[in-house]
Amino acid sequence: MNFDTAQALAERAVVVQHSADDAPSPCTSVCRMDRLSGFCEGCLRTIPEIAGWSRMEDEARRGVWRAIELRARAGIWRVPEPSGDQHA
Repeated sequence: MNFDTAQALAERAVVVQHSADDAPSPCTSVCRMDRLSGFCEGCLRTIPEIAGWSRMEDEARRGVWRAIELRARAGIWRVPEPSGDQHA
């Protein structure tokens, strides 16, 4: 994930949180877990968030979207590799 993609995801999260419609899945069909951060490289969810999505009430789903927004804006998906490279 790069900065622009993360910011677009954060903006989408804001829209979803304020929408009257049911919260859609944040899945972007990347479905690859970052081994250092523990987040999906496509949607910034954790494995428990992904696994539990289908059983969550809408309020809980919006909470996941809020967490995604915060993760994207904070840049915590950019975990430094031991070599010092940015892992995205």
